Order: sequence, then C-alpha cells, then structure tokens
Amino acid sequence: MHTYLLSLGAGLLVGIVYSLLNVRSPAPPVVALVGLLGILVGEQIIPVAKRMVEGSHLAAAWRQSHGMPHIFGLLPGRHAQEMQAKINFDPEKTYEQEK
Repeated sequence: MHTYLLSLGAGLLVGIVYSLLNVRSPAPPVVALVGLLGILVGEQIIPVAKRMVEGSHLAAAWRQSHGMPHIFGLLPGRHAQEMQAKINFDPEKTYEQEK
C-alpha cells in the first residue's frame, strides 16, 4: 500500500508542477494508461508463446509465465505474502532438496 501512496503522491506533485508552469501533460491520461497497459501485456507475449509452443494451453502458459502479478503487481492485502511465495516457487530447487 505504501508504494501506491508514493506513486499517487509523485503523480500529484508532477501535476502541481505542470499546473504552476501552465503546461499540459504530454499525453492525454487515458491514452497514456492504455499505452502502459499495452507495454505490460506485450512483455508477456513472448514468454506465453514459448510455453504454448512447448505444449501448454493458453491458461496454463499464462499462469506459468506469472503474467497476472507482472501486470498488476502484488496488490495490497492479506494474501500478498502467499502470492509472493507462489511467484518465487521454483520446482527445480524443491526437487533437488528432496534428493
């Protein structure tokens, strides 16, 4: 939650500076946000495609590439630590530890 508040504060500060300088933001906010979403989704296309070529279905490839946490980050809440543990899980290490 702290990160989100810092991000909001930084955005407000930049908005105030723009207002004081009588400058419009460089891009309409909706266009900028859609562009950022496109970048985040685009970063996931290659990893998902590689997993699909290896034989995974789309949903499984998406989960294996950790697309959702990459795009949305770890949202604040009580499940953030559980989610981080799932993201950091490496089955290869677990298999080696069992030997």
